[in-house]
Amino acid sequence: MTEEKNVVIYSTPTCHFCEMTKEFFKKNGVTYSEFDVAADMEKRQEMVEKSGGMAVPVITIGDDVIVGFDKEKLSELLGIAA
Repeated sequence: MTEEKNVVIYSTPTCHFCEMTKEFFKKNGVTYSEFDVAADMEKRQEMVEKSGGMAVPVITIGDDVIVGFDKEKLSELLGIAA
């Protein structure tokens, strides 16, 4: 990865796809910030404004917003060989 992109995941503790996304980040050495939207109402509102809904995970990479675990899109945006 040539440039460091700001990666954020909005998740909940019981979300299977959130765990899959975080595992994908760890496996590929992606540094990210995480917000638990089950406990943090302010971040939950921020997530809804970005994604238009309550589905998790919501991942932001720079200005891009991804809802759900989309390995191909994540790989593309992060410059990771799929």
